[in-house]
Amino acid sequence: MSLALPTPVAAYFAAEREQNLDALAGCFTQRAVIRDEGRTIEGPTAIQQWMKEAKAKYQHTAEPIEVASRGGNTVVVARAAGNFPNSPLDLEHVFTIEGGTIASLEIR
Repeated sequence: MSLALPTPVAAYFAAEREQNLDALAGCFTQRAVIRDEGRTIEGPTAIQQWMKEAKAKYQHTAEPIEVASRGGNTVVVARAAGNFPNSPLDLEHVFTIEGGTIASLEIR
């Protein structure tokens, strides 16, 4: 089954899957913020570094399995599998989209 993801969200998961750091950073606004594992990551350069470090540490994949709209945000549940305890886990990815790009992402 294929999920109907908004274009920037679909591009994010495609870039993540392909480990294309430039394409991944291009999904975000210049002032984008990511919240993950108790950290706040800001801006495209920091976002690239965050993904590079996460891929090296966890060798993970994230496959969207559900999508919903909640409070003006796009909420994607993705099955994350990799080198971490209790793998695989279903994690919520809460995206705020502005002007066709991702302004924020919170992973929980």
